[in-house]
Amino acid sequence: METEVAAAAIAADFSLWALFLDADPIVKSVMGLLVISSIWSWAVIIDKSLTFGRLKRKSNRFEDMFWSGKPLDELYRKMGDKQDHPMARVFAAAMQEWSRSKDLGRSEVLVAGAKERIDKVLSVSVSRELDEAERNLGVLATVGSAAPFVGLLGTVWGIMNAFQAIAVTKDTNISVVAPGIAEALFATALGLLAAIPAVVGYNRYSAALNSYAVRLHGFAGEFSAILSRQIDERIR
Repeated sequence: METEVAAAAIAADFSLWALFLDADPIVKSVMGLLVISSIWSWAVIIDKSLTFGRLKRKSNRFEDMFWSGKPLDELYRKMGDKQDHPMARVFAAAMQEWSRSKDLGRSEVLVAGAKERIDKVLSVSVSRELDEAERNLGVLATVGSAAPFVGLLGTVWGIMNAFQAIAVTKDTNISVVAPGIAEALFATALGLLAAIPAVVGYNRYSAALNSYAVRLHGFAGEFSAILSRQIDERIR
């Protein structure tokens, strides 16, 4: 009897692909959803890695030009349509408003309105750029929090199938129980494989986003102060 059980256990195919093909349709759906979620989260992780690396390099180059001492109007003309990162777009939006304000006159009322408009433009531009940089981070948060529970659903369903197999065959041999337990554990493993990279990626790129937000807000504040001083000089 023991020899027959051992032979049946050896004959069973417990490869990952076989476990998927032999799984219950519900468990298959869970596994498929977890695989898709994992691929999606890895795509977001790779995209964010490239995005934040590119933002850092381009922002460094732009700040070097900004603080080089060149006139702001000259830097704005030199940029032209090459506004391919948030800091440059924030700078361009404020410079456009500054250019319009210069044509309105030099009264103190107009100057005060210009300052307020420039600050508003900077605030809106920074918020818009940070919203864009944050895009798809919610995918990582969702996968990281939901994938273990989705895997748990597959686990519970697989264990239920194992108990049903025992009830039908009235046999507790390992050859009867093993397939259901194996597919249950496979669902759990897929849930963890999807969740762990997503959580790590979310934490990493949330920190990178916060760091860049501080940098962008700091630039906007310094730029606002520079334009404010230039506006004040116009009414003297």
